[in-house]
Amino acid sequence: MTRLTPGTPAPDFNLTDHEGRRVSLADYVGQQVILYFYPKASTPGCTTQACDFRDNLASLTSRGYQVVGISPDPVEALAKFADKQELPFPLLSDSDHAVAEAYGAWGEKKNYGKTYVGLIRSTFLIDTEGIIQLAQYNVRAKGHVAKLRRDLGID
Repeated sequence: MTRLTPGTPAPDFNLTDHEGRRVSLADYVGQQVILYFYPKASTPGCTTQACDFRDNLASLTSRGYQVVGISPDPVEALAKFADKQELPFPLLSDSDHAVAEAYGAWGEKKNYGKTYVGLIRSTFLIDTEGIIQLAQYNVRAKGHVAKLRRDLGID
């Protein structure tokens, strides 16, 4: 698994969002994107993280950041998750995890002493020209958005 580093071009993607629309990285040219990968919609950690992004969205968008979430969940599960949690940003379905693999967010994990392959909770800041400015792997769900805000200099 190759991890991305700042200064490298962000891999393009073209995925379906929770409302059935196709979304690609090219749709965000000229905008800064916070792209975050999460393992499974409606689980406690992923709900905490998504709601943190929701609750901080105004301060992020006022600084020019667009938030996009990606998970291997099917579109239907993402739709339920977005509706129940009132998430106002796109949630994209990467069911074959090809995009997660391209971003280095799919690989070996350890949980409760077991080793398996799955999605690694990760966040990327992509600049207006599609270049990775920040790549964070193995982030914690709780407190991650607060840390990201600090890293971006947002009070």
